[in-house]
Amino acid sequence: MAFDFGFLFVSLLLSCFVATSYGVTFSSLNHTLIVTASPKTGQVLKAGEDNITVTWSFNQTFPVGTDSTYKTVKVKLCYAPISQKDRKWRKTNDLLKKDKTCLQKIVAKPYTASNNSFTWTVAKDVPTGTYFVRAYTFNAQDVEVAYGQTTDAKKTTDLFDVQAITGRSTSLDIASVCFSAFSVVALAGFFYMEKSKAKSSVKK
Repeated sequence: MAFDFGFLFVSLLLSCFVATSYGVTFSSLNHTLIVTASPKTGQVLKAGEDNITVTWSFNQTFPVGTDSTYKTVKVKLCYAPISQKDRKWRKTNDLLKKDKTCLQKIVAKPYTASNNSFTWTVAKDVPTGTYFVRAYTFNAQDVEVAYGQTTDAKKTTDLFDVQAITGRSTSLDIASVCFSAFSVVALAGFFYMEKSKAKSSVKK
């Protein structure tokens, strides 16, 4: 009997270890959230300037109580497949702790089933690319249990673009032109002075 109890204990311990080691997979999550975002398909947003309004709610077609374990919601900006190609640091992985699809946090809030909305100014550090929005729900242990997204399962519909900050501005361009013009004038003045000195030396 003692052996049976010990075997059961070890089995439970191993199960916990395996669950901790492997973590939660995206394919295991329930798609119970309806998520929408304000950008239209193909719209180009400027990082640091334009806004995205995201709304989300529980899909009422699921049985009552399905969302009883939901405690928080985290909304994220996610790369579309076209912006992941040949970029391993953005690679999709079914194991969520290794997944790089959604790297940009938009907002985190306590979970409520309806009337959820948030307006976010696209962060200045968001790179140029094609995106969609995804929301994850978490339980009391801060583990993902469900999700919703603005695109289809293949991530090909309702996508929008973000244009990153280039680092150049109008004032910088003007300063650059003025500096270039000053350099030309200074160089011309230098040659004129040198030429004048040369003439003076010849006269002497």
